[in-house]
Amino acid sequence: MPRTKALDVAEIEARLSAIEGWTFDNGKLHKELEFADFASAFGFMTQIAIWAEKMDHHPEWSNVYNRVEVDLRTHDAGGVTELDFELAAKMNRIADG
Repeated sequence: MPRTKALDVAEIEARLSAIEGWTFDNGKLHKELEFADFASAFGFMTQIAIWAEKMDHHPEWSNVYNRVEVDLRTHDAGGVTELDFELAAKMNRIADG
């Protein structure tokens, strides 16, 4: 049983304004971040990994040099949930330093 329910498209679109830089694409919240260098990008990912583990909610992401591409979706709920918005907001706060 999912920990939280999937939000409908209208709810997702209404909440997007609260998480700057994120889009709703292909059923997932999506953001591409750019950092000064590889160490900064990797440091961001390390900080998020700690929060994601505490939340028991893990992102789909990739890193190439100074770029991190992130997709968020709650797989056991079958869509985007409040957990995804919480993690997206945390990512924004950490990226903004």
